Amino acid sequence: MREIVLDTETTGLDPDSGDRIVEIGAVELLRHVPTGNTFHRYVNPEREVPKEAVDVHGLTEDFLRDKPAFGAIAQEFLAFIGDAKLVIHNAAFDLKFLNAELRWLAFPQIDEARALDTLEIARRKFPGSPASLDALCRRFGIDNSKRDLHGALLDSEILAEVYLELIGGRQPDLLVATRDEASVATEAGEQWRPGPRPVRLGSRVTPGEEKAHAELVARLGKDSIWQRLS
Repeated sequence: MREIVLDTETTGLDPDSGDRIVEIGAVELLRHVPTGNTFHRYVNPEREVPKEAVDVHGLTEDFLRDKPAFGAIAQEFLAFIGDAKLVIHNAAFDLKFLNAELRWLAFPQIDEARALDTLEIARRKFPGSPASLDALCRRFGIDNSKRDLHGALLDSEILAEVYLELIGGRQPDLLVATRDEASVATEAGEQWRPGPRPVRLGSRVTPGEEKAHAELVARLGKDSIWQRLS
């Protein structure tokens, strides 16, 4: 199962009022394991960036002026996400912007059904508790000390850790696999399960230990649990 953990930064809150995307970051997971494959682009919004937005993400007009417009990276972005499930914190916000940018280019829209909203998961799992990304990092003991400002790639990497905790921690898929190995298993539809050892492990009990154990059991008497088991 391939999933993409995704985040965007923007010039404001409403694309219908002219706000645009200024940064996209995404992290690939296979069977809930980060592969190290990421997507990260700064985007020239082709408009001014309000101070309120700069205070959030630190991306100024001067910094973004020589970056590509969304139209120049759209195909690359769509190829990266493919048909994977999208894991997003407050998915409605990011999808609203992504679909606006795609619509202006006459590209197909991203189906909202593809999105798994970690904000909604957190609110259901911890009703009444703060559900921001920072609050969830505190709850799960995830290091977000580098998050002085919002950044799409850093936030995606942090969200990937939060997501794994929200769905039950890392235990279900705690394995070490290369991206190619994970891809093969996923394409084959297989789920890893522990199996019996092909060769039984040899005993590590010494003759002296066996003798001492037998003497101890004898002293416990014939009604001891050890006698019944043996």
